[in-house]
Amino acid sequence: MTLKFGIYAGGLGADPDGGITPGPPEDAGRTSELLDELSPALVRGYVHYSDALGAHMEAAPAPWQHAVRGRRLDLVACFREPGDDLSGWLDHLRSLLRTHGECLATLQVGEEANHDGPGGDGGFPAVRRAIVEGVLAARAEADRLGLDVRIGCNSTPIFDQEQEFWASLREIGPVIDYAGLDFFPGVFRPVTDFPVAVEGVLRTFRERCLAAAGVPASTPIHVTENGWATGDGRTYERQAEVVGQVVRAVAANAAELNVTAYEHFALRDADSGNDNPMSQFGLVRSDYTPKPAFGVFRDLVAQLQR
Repeated sequence: MTLKFGIYAGGLGADPDGGITPGPPEDAGRTSELLDELSPALVRGYVHYSDALGAHMEAAPAPWQHAVRGRRLDLVACFREPGDDLSGWLDHLRSLLRTHGECLATLQVGEEANHDGPGGDGGFPAVRRAIVEGVLAARAEADRLGLDVRIGCNSTPIFDQEQEFWASLREIGPVIDYAGLDFFPGVFRPVTDFPVAVEGVLRTFRERCLAAAGVPASTPIHVTENGWATGDGRTYERQAEVVGQVVRAVAANAAELNVTAYEHFALRDADSGNDNPMSQFGLVRSDYTPKPAFGVFRDLVAQLQR
């Protein structure tokens, strides 16, 4: 079983109110040095699309600059457009493929569109149509350009019996090249046994969420975001323990559940001086000094990446 590792190369995230977590400016040179030490196959970055705002925010800044020396880009096109005209959105996806296709491993269409909380696209009325039409347009453009790029979409864990979100994507269920899962055990609710929690979330995603969309078992799962934040009584030592337990649990279930990628969120704290855990997901502090979890993750990549 092939298991590739990746990491979000920045630090900025979303606070509980949906705003951007502020912090010191990011240093592309230090980011590059740390990525070289970690040696992940994938670097994750985000571009927010919005005609209404007239700008496309990037996180980390120009993430494609880090897709070098054997690393490839996992690029997330977040849909933040309040209107229902998708022509600009579809052109945006095609442009991303034309501009960055040579360094792209994957293009994720939409981000956590199953909810409208922190980091989710679900509050924008046309988002599900944007995902369906976006996946089809991106797949056609990648094929036209002859690019080796996987096109997918993602969600957070959903435990409802109805699985209404994934059922609404049945048109592209058999078409997507991978299905992404963002999950953060022990961050938003307590977890006593991380390996059990990880297996349960992955199994539910495969057997209930993806089944509702008609996604076949042959379509890989990518863990597209996962992490455990420090701050407010949450120690660096405990973060290192959790990273080790979660990554090993993902690897232990990878063959049975067809999980082929794990990406950590995030490389750097947004602001280590802010004790709110939402600002401290990084493997390194915001001044780029490593936490113990950095060494744990580096060693796991070396041991498990295939």
